[in-house]
Amino acid sequence: MIIRPFTPSDQHATKQLILDGLAEYWGEIDPTLNPDLNQIEDSYREGYFVVAEKNGVIIGCGALIPKDDQSGQIVRMSVDSKIRRAGIGRKILDELVRYAITTGFTSIILETTITWEDAIAFYKSYGFQPTYEKDGDQYFVYHLNK
Repeated sequence: MIIRPFTPSDQHATKQLILDGLAEYWGEIDPTLNPDLNQIEDSYREGYFVVAEKNGVIIGCGALIPKDDQSGQIVRMSVDSKIRRAGIGRKILDELVRYAITTGFTSIILETTITWEDAIAFYKSYGFQPTYEKDGDQYFVYHLNK
């Protein structure tokens, strides 16, 4: 398995991976609610979008986007449901954290739905600290040591 930057040829598989993950949690998905996925390269041009690939198949993804001069935000983390708990998400996070450090960020934030207990446990195990809850979402921060 490799973690690498997103390329335009990853568009269809990456969009489908994310939508499949959302459908797993929410049931049927209205793709019009996720317009950023129609052109991932353009939507995340200011950030760093990576994919996990194994044997030519996209099995995970995640992005770090600038929130301000000092912090980035993790978005669109997803791992194929058939192969979760194999360290793929952790490797994606490792790469996004590495990028955040090289960018000069001092912290990373993220949010996830409060009922997604596996995701919350995953981020906590990585070292993200819960900061607050709002509108059914749990917010986290991860402070980077320089």
